[in-house]
Amino acid sequence: MQSTQLPFTTDDEDTATKRLGLIVLSADETIEGEFRPLFDREDLALYHTRIRTAPDVTPETLMRMKDGLTGAAALLPETGSMDVIGYACTSGATVIGSDAVASAVRKAHSAAAVTNPASAVVAALDHLDVSKIGVVSPYVESVSEAVCTLLQDNGFDPVRIGSFGQAEEAVVARIAHQSVQDAVCTIGEDPEVEAVFASCTNLRTFKVIEACEHQLGKPVISSNLALAWHMMKLAGLETRGLGPGRLFND
Repeated sequence: MQSTQLPFTTDDEDTATKRLGLIVLSADETIEGEFRPLFDREDLALYHTRIRTAPDVTPETLMRMKDGLTGAAALLPETGSMDVIGYACTSGATVIGSDAVASAVRKAHSAAAVTNPASAVVAALDHLDVSKIGVVSPYVESVSEAVCTLLQDNGFDPVRIGSFGQAEEAVVARIAHQSVQDAVCTIGEDPEVEAVFASCTNLRTFKVIEACEHQLGKPVISSNLALAWHMMKLAGLETRGLGPGRLFND
């Protein structure tokens, strides 16, 4: 057998001007599919890594992820600096704390802006100029309460909450779109509610956000929608018209 050394050249013709990283839960089956069409653009590159998480969602299992954040972030490419890194877990960021998440991620990528769905939702609700929030949660009560406390601590009033009461990620990832739409509209029909937040990166929402907004006449955001929007904003990218719902189009 003859082996031939083949010639090659290298170049720097990559058109991406921004480099974004996403830390995805090992149990998440949803966020990458929802992010893909939003980030399919020539001016950015989106890289994924995974972090080990338990199949059930409790405050205790969520806190365990804290020690794995630096290692997961370190698996993102080191060639060139990351502009923004998102840790894709609403409840995990809520339990661990956004500052602790950012600190752990920056041990691997010191120059990156860091966000997560908890921080992103706060920024999105501020952007939409709403204060009375309806919450749709897939979680067990203790985790749902932590999300509501997060909203309260940031000046929002969660006036109505509904939950699917699920601890298993595999179940959350398979909750039907129609069930999500019905839940959002049930919570959003409360006249006190100014906007609805559907929590959890594993909950499929993108296909129903605009239908819910049309029915309710109110903004609807989800963990994945807010995180995508906030990562783009932190990277200095245009967002208008690039995603579903008022957050991307108002």
